[in-house]
Amino acid sequence: MILLPASLVLLFIGVSGFIYMRGTLFTQWQESSIVKLQRAAHEINMKLARITDWLQMFHHTSDGRGGPVIQEWILQQLQEMKGVEKAELKWESGHEPTSKMMGMGGGRSSEGRQMMRFKKGRPFEVTSPQYDAQTGKETVDLISHLKDESDQVVGTLVVTVRFDYLLEGVKAFGWWQTEQACLIDEAGKYLCHTKLIMKKGIVFGQTDDVFERSLLKAIKEKPFGTVLGPGTPPDEVGGFYRLKYAPWTIVLFASGKEVLAPIIHFRNYYFAGGTLAILIILLLIRSVVGKMVRSFTAISKTAEKVAKGDYGKPIPVRGSDEIAQLTQSFNTMVGGLKERDFIANTFGRYVDHGIAKELMKRPEASRLGGQKREVAILMSDIRGFTPLSETLAPEEIIRFLNRYFFYLIQIIQEHQGIIVDFFGDAVLVFFDPFDEPVDPMIKKAVVCAFNMQKSMKEFNREMLAENLPSLEMGIGINAGEVVVGNIGSETRAKYGIVGSPVNLTQRIQSTAEEGEVVVSHSVYQYVGDEVTVKRKFRTVLKGVQEEVLLYGVESKTNQISL
Repeated sequence: MILLPASLVLLFIGVSGFIYMRGTLFTQWQESSIVKLQRAAHEINMKLARITDWLQMFHHTSDGRGGPVIQEWILQQLQEMKGVEKAELKWESGHEPTSKMMGMGGGRSSEGRQMMRFKKGRPFEVTSPQYDAQTGKETVDLISHLKDESDQVVGTLVVTVRFDYLLEGVKAFGWWQTEQACLIDEAGKYLCHTKLIMKKGIVFGQTDDVFERSLLKAIKEKPFGTVLGPGTPPDEVGGFYRLKYAPWTIVLFASGKEVLAPIIHFRNYYFAGGTLAILIILLLIRSVVGKMVRSFTAISKTAEKVAKGDYGKPIPVRGSDEIAQLTQSFNTMVGGLKERDFIANTFGRYVDHGIAKELMKRPEASRLGGQKREVAILMSDIRGFTPLSETLAPEEIIRFLNRYFFYLIQIIQEHQGIIVDFFGDAVLVFFDPFDEPVDPMIKKAVVCAFNMQKSMKEFNREMLAENLPSLEMGIGINAGEVVVGNIGSETRAKYGIVGSPVNLTQRIQSTAEEGEVVVSHSVYQYVGDEVTVKRKFRTVLKGVQEEVLLYGVESKTNQISL
């Protein structure tokens, strides 16, 4: 039960970590791809910029500023630039200069000649690559229109550049090393492509390829970026970057598995390593908590047995950690329950716990049988209870007796009396001196009897307040040698006394009048100086051949020195 939540937590942490790392790696790949595209675009832009700088310089010669010499010199510089096939100035019909002037490719001297003035030059345009039959190469034209004051085109400055020159060196950058790379114009027409077939009349984004259409949409919306194709990992990835000096865009395509190979490898290694780590952690958890689980299991099974009354043997305690302390505490608890049940089963609920623990220290208390010793014996009984019970409902009788015995039990336990049993409305109690002299226990028995009679006054006040009849009680006390020990069988036993003094006590109790305490001569000889004799009499008791001397006594000061 512990391993499953731990596994789920570790799995959640692992998946979250993978998602975060995958996003980080992919972001780094995107940034790296954009940098490569930017460098490739920058390479083309720089070559175009060098040409456009000269074109802008030529524009500054408008209205004849600088003279024809400067204009001719600029054309000469353009002509001699690397990658430039030709640079020429073409005049519109009717706008030729007053002195004829050949283009730089004409080979004629321009000395003493004049070139026509123009008002301004329109920003240049870049044409798509075209095949030049004379050179056998593809070229692009950078065209700038020259206008007069009425904004009419009077001439056109054309610089023809080899297309392969513009792409020269670009292949060194990472984007051209992918499976497919191309240049497209604003209309989506392929200007160049690593696959030659793609240049023959096919327009980018006008196919059934969903990925290509999504890439074209991104190109129209942003100057640069990357797009992922469908699938996980994506089947294809694409990147693009728009040029500054030409209406072209560099586009690359690559296999998602190859481009994202580091991420895929990371995923594989991550999950392999993560799985191994989780297994190791789970094994460690199992080894560490194995002892804990076994201890909990043992405690759980033992607890189930204890609930059924089977205490068994204590659980072995191994080590000194928290689990060992818990096991020790559990054993202590079970021992306390076992002791409590033993006390309840052996001595009943009406033996003071202090006395019960003292009895349990004695070997004879835990086995059947006992030993002879002299004890004090007390028995009380309600006078006239039988006629009274005939006038009350059964539940009223039980409630009546329970409240009566509540008072008596408290007093008996306060004086260390051991209740043997209840006989209807009567109770049999003895006071055990154990291995000590019996006279202190006899005095305790007499004091207990006086206090029991005294408590009846408070009990009767409560009964009268509830319109219930009052009660009177007779008590008999005797002392003698009896057998003290466990009486019963292995399955059910109680701690009690057996012997003729017990029967004699019952007979003495029967002679007591209402509210009277009657003691035998064996008791009186211990307390005679501390009680007042209300009546002294001899009587023949059942089962006794000779007359027995008895004393009806009461306390002189309500306290007997013990």
